[in-house]
Amino acid sequence: MQLYCNSLTRYTRLKTLEVKVGDLLLGNYHPIRLQTMTTTDTMDTLATVEQSIRCIEAGAELVRITAPSKKEAENLLYIKNELRRRGYTTPLVADIHFTPNAAEIAARIVEKVRVNPGNYVDKKKFEIIEYTDAEYVEEIDRIRERFTPLVKICKEYGTAMRIGTNHGSLSDRIMSRYGDTPMGMVESAMEFLRIARGESYHNIVLSMKASNPQVMVQAYRLLIQQMDAEFGDCYPLHLGVTEAGDGEDGRVKSAAGIGTLMEDGIGDTIRVSLTEDPEFEIPVCRDIVKRYENVNRESLIVNRETEQVEKTRPASYPPLGDGGIKYDPFNYRRRETFAVDNIGGHHVPVVISDLSKIEKIMPEHLENIGYTYNEATDKWTISDAAADYIFTGTQILDFALPGTLKVIAYPSAWQQAEDKLKYLPIYDEEEFITACNTSLPAGGMYFVMASAEGVNNGAFDNLLAALSNNDVAGKTVLCFYSKAKNAMQSIRSMFIELLNKGINNPVVIICDSNWQTADEHLIHYSTECGALLLDGFGDGVCLGMSKDSYRHTSINMQSVNASGRNYLVNVSPEQFINNTAFSILQATRTRISKTEYISCPSCGRTLFDLQETTAKIRSRTNHLKGVKIAIMGCIVNGPGEMADADFGYVGSGVGKITLYKGKEVVKRNVDSTIAVDELINLLKESDAWVEEPVMA
Repeated sequence: MQLYCNSLTRYTRLKTLEVKVGDLLLGNYHPIRLQTMTTTDTMDTLATVEQSIRCIEAGAELVRITAPSKKEAENLLYIKNELRRRGYTTPLVADIHFTPNAAEIAARIVEKVRVNPGNYVDKKKFEIIEYTDAEYVEEIDRIRERFTPLVKICKEYGTAMRIGTNHGSLSDRIMSRYGDTPMGMVESAMEFLRIARGESYHNIVLSMKASNPQVMVQAYRLLIQQMDAEFGDCYPLHLGVTEAGDGEDGRVKSAAGIGTLMEDGIGDTIRVSLTEDPEFEIPVCRDIVKRYENVNRESLIVNRETEQVEKTRPASYPPLGDGGIKYDPFNYRRRETFAVDNIGGHHVPVVISDLSKIEKIMPEHLENIGYTYNEATDKWTISDAAADYIFTGTQILDFALPGTLKVIAYPSAWQQAEDKLKYLPIYDEEEFITACNTSLPAGGMYFVMASAEGVNNGAFDNLLAALSNNDVAGKTVLCFYSKAKNAMQSIRSMFIELLNKGINNPVVIICDSNWQTADEHLIHYSTECGALLLDGFGDGVCLGMSKDSYRHTSINMQSVNASGRNYLVNVSPEQFINNTAFSILQATRTRISKTEYISCPSCGRTLFDLQETTAKIRSRTNHLKGVKIAIMGCIVNGPGEMADADFGYVGSGVGKITLYKGKEVVKRNVDSTIAVDELINLLKESDAWVEEPVMA
């Protein structure tokens, strides 16, 4: 089977063709380029220039500007000239959706144009049409006729192009044949790519964006596989999770999707789509990319023949189709496990909160992980984002715990606990094997720490052998961790080994961070845990920090607030870690514990203040667990882009909003002053509303 990356077990960049965007080289092992998109009205030349400069000075290497019609495309010349006059030579990208004429104008002015194959020629009416093969070929001919002029202009002017597929804006034609699938996204782009190649035009970048990281990751993997099989080459890839939202959730969702691919060496340029000012996107991009910057460029250049062999038969890759697919990176399938209490089986992944860095754990620390004690009633209130277990290390707590909460401690501490079912032991590999060979103390369940480094020295094999030959296996939860630089790949190898040996114990993913700032921690956790969860691996997560990081995290969060980004205000380290764990599970669609917002990042097409409106809607609906609400600035990011949202709030004119239930219009042209109230009414009418609980 042909894979999508060089190796599943080590980090190497995927070789892509080299593309020139102005004076910027992209792909072919060049540094991963950072980019963003302006949010100003493109006809406001000065405002767009000023915002572009802020983005460039923040580190943007490409700046994208919307050109929804001919007049905006023409105005790109004045924007470009003013930037050049001020000494800024950063390449500009024109963002085109419905208007080929605008693209053809822009391609003569700026260094790159982006077209969306879902709406560049086709119109989306949500119609299902059965095409015969002959009719489908006729449609491709129609696309070729309309798209070829742009290709020829780009070739003549040396303009680069991004063919950017969006999951939510697949054409009715693609939807009719492929459905709302990652493969449909791939074919949508491939149709345009084949036409461009037919004109011997190769200065092309591709993207496969979705608001669902699971869909996005699968689409990129399939695209790489398809290009390699069809052309023997891979064009550079622009990575992004579209409509990721704002604050912590936007960063986590973006890092989970982008980071999953980058861990496998995929990606030549990235954009983080946040509902914030565009210059704030660049530091997040930098935090994602810097994880891979110290890799020597020369070491990445792999002999093509060797690379091809490894892609076809990578180390530890289990055979597919031998008694059923064990691991399929192109289709999500959660690893089958048996349940140990509430871990594994059909249960959602658990969250284990690491409180071991706290010198003395008190009841107030539990408030930071979702448990609030009311002294008057002697009862605990448990939130939807309450940790399922706590790890205390050597501590035995001197206060009563909520009934549902259990404690994981080292064996020496566990032996001292009176309640051997409330307290649970966690062993390292050697301790567990020794205990199995002598007499493992009776208990309800056991946790075992297994290091990825043990795969090489035989410790992991010894552990698996102990599990296979001991009657406590059915009560044992494995906890995988790695201190290696390529921790994600190392842990994935362990999961693949379980698949090969048919061992179905549930596994908790342990991920420690040695970074310093809140954003760095978010990126680290989301990348390493998110990548494994998106592959169907993991029945729980436990996030930790070094002692130094733990000591300074709350200070860093306050500095984030001081810079104007107040999404992490006055949060303790344990609360931050707990919130992040639940955010990662939500972003990977493995455990839903809160409202999900699919919010576009705003651009010159936006018809209302997106940041203010998103904050207003969030403040009134953030208690609606599991409800997905899309907040879109204009019709381009309307019913198509919000793909799998339950409800939509879409700009339809200046001061006017259209409300959707699914993809169906419910109310048109609602005055923006009452639109949020009308959205709440729609939620109530649809039985999606519950009153916010009043805390005692």
